[in-house]
Amino acid sequence: MGTNMPLKMKNLSSDEVIPGGQLTPENISMVTEFFLLGFSNLQEMQFLLFAIFLCLYLVILSGNMTIVTVIILERSLHTPMYFFLGVLSVSETCYTFVILPKMLTNLFSVLRTISFASCAVQMFFFLGFAANNCLLLVVMGYDRYAAICHPLRYPILMKWQTCRILVVTCGVMGFLISMVVTDLVFSLPFCKSNQINHYFCDISPVMNLACGMTYVNELFIFISSAFVLMVPLVFICISYGFIVSTIVKIPSAEGKRKAFSTCISHLTVVVVHFGCASFVYLRPLSRVTTVKDQLLTVTYTIVTPLLNPMAYSLRNRAVQVAIQKMFNWGEFSHKAI
Repeated sequence: MGTNMPLKMKNLSSDEVIPGGQLTPENISMVTEFFLLGFSNLQEMQFLLFAIFLCLYLVILSGNMTIVTVIILERSLHTPMYFFLGVLSVSETCYTFVILPKMLTNLFSVLRTISFASCAVQMFFFLGFAANNCLLLVVMGYDRYAAICHPLRYPILMKWQTCRILVVTCGVMGFLISMVVTDLVFSLPFCKSNQINHYFCDISPVMNLACGMTYVNELFIFISSAFVLMVPLVFICISYGFIVSTIVKIPSAEGKRKAFSTCISHLTVVVVHFGCASFVYLRPLSRVTTVKDQLLTVTYTIVTPLLNPMAYSLRNRAVQVAIQKMFNWGEFSHKAI
């Protein structure tokens, strides 16, 4: 489908790399739009993929919005732990909104185009919310560390003003990093094909279309990726090292079980999110994107936002009770009317 589409640019060999000093206005193309190949190699499965991704998207929206609504309405959940969970749910919802609607549209579209500006905007918000999620998971790990290792000092360590500052800091840092990375990608000259071998504007597929010397840009992007993925993961591991050492000292089995139950949901999301994202982004950016890479990307763009509400609602007794109370209250109000 995408191979017959005329390119709105001057063609060069896809394997040709032009040194930065030799780039002239004649061999730098003015890219006005990109063509998202997506899952075009799975043409016979387009309808099935659309149905699967649509169902998953609706579940993500309903699950995360249910978590947020319950946390707002249930006063017993007005604690730092659930405050951070609510913020993460909102961020995850925005994160999927940046990608999935466009992907669903393209599954039934012949012209799977996206303008140069729209591609940059999509990458900026995708990376911003992704980085924000990584940093929020660190804050949630610190919250569990403070609650389990320093229960008496917990109200002081995690007072509401501190929680709000931490959330704002995560957002500001996440989008600052995103702005730098997006600028490093789209400041490059594009003089190859305009066909992005992905279902959204991700870093590596877009950079593969650039020409000139991209090594410096790739190095800075790799350092940014390592900072967003490895530094938070190290802090989370350190936090859970202290948590485990504290839990094993708890004399009662019931106390140990209760302490572990408050951490297992967070750990599940951390392992899936950081594991898949690290495999994709902590590799050479010039690497050609394969179908395997696309399916792996689905894990942290769709499965992780889906896992977040499921992990916290299915394994958290307080959230389960709050959801049940909310639906019972809705039935009562309906009967009263």
